[in-house]
Amino acid sequence: MSATKRSVTILILSIIIFAALCQGARQCVSQAHADVPEVFPESIPMEVGMSQWHPQSTALPPLPHRFSEGDIVVVRAYFEDRQQVYSLLSWLEPWEVNEEQGYVVVGVNADELTRLEAMGFDVRLDQVLSAKANQSHQYLPGQSGGIPGFPCYRTVEETYASAQMLVQQYPHLAEWIDIGDSWRKLQFGESEGYDLMVLKLTNRNVNRVKPKLFVMSAVHAREYAPAELTMRFAEYLVENYRKDADVTWLLDYQEIYLLFQANPDGRKFAEAGKLWRKNTNENYCSPESNYRGADLNRNFSFSWHACGGNDCSSGNECAETYRGPSAASEPETQAIEGFLREIFPDQRGEAIDAPAPDDAMGVFLDIHSYGKLVLWPWGFLADPVPNGAALQALGRKFAFYNGYSPEQAYAFYPTDGTTLDFAYGELGIATYTFEVGSWFFQDCSTFVNEIVPDNFPALEFAAKASRAPYLFPMGPEVVDLAVLGVGNTLTITATLDDSRFNNSNGIEPTQTITRAEYYLDVPPWDVAHHPVAHPINPKDGDFDEAIEDVVGVVDTSSWTGIQHTIFVRGQDDDGNWGVVSAVFTDGVLPELVLEKQVNTDQIPPGGQLVFTLTQSLDVTGTHAYSLTLTDPITSALQVITSSIKLNGEYSPELYRPEMNCIKVDRTGVFTDVLRFTINYMATSREDLDSGISLRNTFQGSALVDGVPIFPDTLAQVMIEIISPEDFQIYLPIVQR
Repeated sequence: MSATKRSVTILILSIIIFAALCQGARQCVSQAHADVPEVFPESIPMEVGMSQWHPQSTALPPLPHRFSEGDIVVVRAYFEDRQQVYSLLSWLEPWEVNEEQGYVVVGVNADELTRLEAMGFDVRLDQVLSAKANQSHQYLPGQSGGIPGFPCYRTVEETYASAQMLVQQYPHLAEWIDIGDSWRKLQFGESEGYDLMVLKLTNRNVNRVKPKLFVMSAVHAREYAPAELTMRFAEYLVENYRKDADVTWLLDYQEIYLLFQANPDGRKFAEAGKLWRKNTNENYCSPESNYRGADLNRNFSFSWHACGGNDCSSGNECAETYRGPSAASEPETQAIEGFLREIFPDQRGEAIDAPAPDDAMGVFLDIHSYGKLVLWPWGFLADPVPNGAALQALGRKFAFYNGYSPEQAYAFYPTDGTTLDFAYGELGIATYTFEVGSWFFQDCSTFVNEIVPDNFPALEFAAKASRAPYLFPMGPEVVDLAVLGVGNTLTITATLDDSRFNNSNGIEPTQTITRAEYYLDVPPWDVAHHPVAHPINPKDGDFDEAIEDVVGVVDTSSWTGIQHTIFVRGQDDDGNWGVVSAVFTDGVLPELVLEKQVNTDQIPPGGQLVFTLTQSLDVTGTHAYSLTLTDPITSALQVITSSIKLNGEYSPELYRPEMNCIKVDRTGVFTDVLRFTINYMATSREDLDSGISLRNTFQGSALVDGVPIFPDTLAQVMIEIISPEDFQIYLPIVQR
């Protein structure tokens, strides 16, 4: 076959393949967008001009001039200078920016392709991403839940149900908070819209000043992975409380807030397979257009439209990056901004060059997909932020864990009105965006095997660093922490490492380790409870490297077998302390002994039930405890408040009628007995004329979910009272 015939054959085959791609795109988009009317019938022929297309390259032949509104292909648009990229931002969002090879990845329709070419871009087809973008989303065989075709991702409703289940299972650790309404809920009510819900995780029974980590996800609806990543992180935390020492102290001493679905209206559209980015506000573009809505991540009030013109966001209502008619015009934006202002103090001055103080608390993460990036402010300015060195250090620390590229957001491409600039610019919070994975509709295998394990350590480090995010990242980390008990000696081993940064985009300075120390049960920041620092020595005898193995020895001869927590931290020769890591020792947990004291087996109505609670502790420092006796059976028994006694003293003020409980606060390290004397009067149909029969004395260790309780945690011991008719009443004792 001649070269000419061979080229013609390749050309014809390529046209056939491309036509099939476009036809398949129409079919799958038509199915996924069943509510969108066909603008052009399938019978209109494609007008394909081939004069500039070479079969041996991956260049894109021109798209058909007329096709359905939903049809898109994904292209690589090669540029000659960055200004071409900036010129896109007024109407199109780059999905990827490959600086090294000089192209951006975008999804375009026919008109947008023409516009790209008119701007001087060399446009080429990305066949893999085009196929993914037009893939039909249908339930897999046997799939009973999740997004169609993606069983690893929960829907909005399933995400909310999972969060509510965590609150039911871990009421002392989890709280489900309504922070506002979506656009569709405000317009059409609950049948079409959603509440914006935040899951708060912390041990409510530990009362301290707690730094906060706020994580939001799915503000761009089509990004599947972020919401599921943060949901699984929440489940990991509560399920490993009291099993993992680091998770335990994080929930005891920090607060973690998770906004899984920041754009639930748009997410429902995306769950059907639409590449939906914005919210669903029908006042923009047109009520039925697939391009309606505002880009919530261009609508935040700080730096809104700060670049001027359309350089960082768009004033075109149909554009992907439409910023809205005014700052924070969208209800979703208003809800998020309002909640952030509620939980975070303003830690930064109004001047653009005013830094947050070095000891400012709090970390804010906005999780997106895709691109494998860690970004920090500013997005609207090329200049570094006032806390730039510290933000860079923490960003490179995150990137060390997830392997992503760390850089200032502006270097990726300029943006304004983003969460990134708002959280730092207005409130002074250490703020980052993670762009996870390699596609909007990320496949489940990549999500489970790469995105989750790559990002969990980064998320956990964000929680650890939230106490001092502008200081801790520059200090050494504690890794490979372990304890080994032999006889009356406990040996602590660890490695202190000052060099754990991702230096792919610049080199982060490191220093020599100069100090290591451990704390028993009370972490270094809990000054009210008198933490005590104990030195740990370098294994080789000298602190003279940026990475040091350390060894500490603890005399346990006076210990009574109670489990303890060892907190370890290190310092470098610039005076930077790193984040704390912790490990549990072997041993049992503090014993809770509950005894019921009665004179006879039969207690008549109006008689006394005496409960004795003994809490035996073997810990260093001072802890606060609150003991609560609760009777949930209001229909059977009535509390006579005037008879409530604590250690012999009448204490009716302890009764909480709205909770039907009696609460007693006790502070201190103690081995003590708290005696509750409570009179009950029978008011139910039973009258309990024959009295209440009490079982024998209960004594032993209390368990929560099969795990022995720890100080400062909720424990629930069921006191069982049985009437002659086997009518059961449960009075839980709750340690708070």
